[in-house]
Amino acid sequence: MNQPIQVAHYTISPQHRPFVIAEMSGNHNQSLERALEIVDAVADAGAHALKLQTYTPDTITFNGASDEFYIRDSNSLWADKNLYKLYQDAYTPWEWHKPIFDHAQQRGMIAFSSPFDTTAVDFLESLNVPLYKIASFENTDHILLKRVAQTGKPVIMSTGVASVADLEESVRVLRENGCRDLVLLKCTSTYPATPESTNLRTIPHLRDLFSVPVGLSDHTMGIGAAVAAVALGAVVLEKHVTLRRADGGVDSAFSLEPDELKNLVIETERAWLAMGQVSYTLTPKEQKSRQFKRSLYVVHDIKAGEPFTPDNVRSIRPANGLHTRYYEQVLGQLATQDVKAGTALNWNLLK
Repeated sequence: MNQPIQVAHYTISPQHRPFVIAEMSGNHNQSLERALEIVDAVADAGAHALKLQTYTPDTITFNGASDEFYIRDSNSLWADKNLYKLYQDAYTPWEWHKPIFDHAQQRGMIAFSSPFDTTAVDFLESLNVPLYKIASFENTDHILLKRVAQTGKPVIMSTGVASVADLEESVRVLRENGCRDLVLLKCTSTYPATPESTNLRTIPHLRDLFSVPVGLSDHTMGIGAAVAAVALGAVVLEKHVTLRRADGGVDSAFSLEPDELKNLVIETERAWLAMGQVSYTLTPKEQKSRQFKRSLYVVHDIKAGEPFTPDNVRSIRPANGLHTRYYEQVLGQLATQDVKAGTALNWNLLK
């Protein structure tokens, strides 16, 4: 249950820093030079992996003219776009995969992709990718799931636009066809997603329901959702990336720029480090700081035989005097000797 998953040189587990995936998608804007620039930018930002999407317009849809092949959602970034045309604009030419993967690996990143049909899996196998990602809209395509599982490689699957019953069936298909290492990503498949639609509390539930590591495929703006996801147990974080949103591109509106990705890597690692474990033990630095807690001190000069009162005894820092639990016992007692203001109270000073 929730065993560590080894992917190339990286281990995915709660005991390791969150695995940050930079999703290029179509933000190369049909320029290989720009794609390679994105690789360098996300490597410099500290991403652990670079992901592509492997399809052609013909392997992902049909060049149909009827209304069903158009996006009829006025709130969509791609409202009234023909699907075939959209994927023509967005797809990554297959001959670019190897130079992009090679460059990512040279920069120390893991390089892989989301296949969208079995021909894409065959192609990616020829490039010896170390793992596969299943996109939300493909997570109920049993033909694809079986082929990916049969590679025996780790699988990361987004859970968008799927019911629990859908996911149970898809996980079973993957398992029955040889998938041993599986990560599920909580995903809200709207572009961009709003924070209130993200429902991060699903992450620990998803982890416990399927006994697998869980992460977040995040389409919200900014990095807040990703940081919160780590606090809820996310071990993988996937974010779309671009060089500059102002340059445009199919996914640019909800993609991170390099400086933002760098902040995501830094802040999610801080969140992971801060999670730690259940502990009430004082750290060595806290042990040293105990001296600055409060205790009972004499704050006005007292003559021998005079009583200790609220006027001449107070709870102050540091902690060299009697514990404050003895305050009521001390009040009214008589001083055994002259006591200067600023003296830490001890039992020898009381009759």
